[in-house]
Amino acid sequence: VLRDSGVIWQRPQGRENMISLRREDLDARFPGLLDTLLNVMQQP
Repeated sequence: VLRDSGVIWQRPQGRENMISLRREDLDARFPGLLDTLLNVMQQP
């Protein structure tokens, strides 16, 4: 679901798959969302 919606991308590396967040695409679709979530998670 995440890959199909464009949130992550997946690439094979040997027998494993590496998963990366598509930060630029997320920021374009939802400006400031990821920064807000990361800031909230860092608060005590």
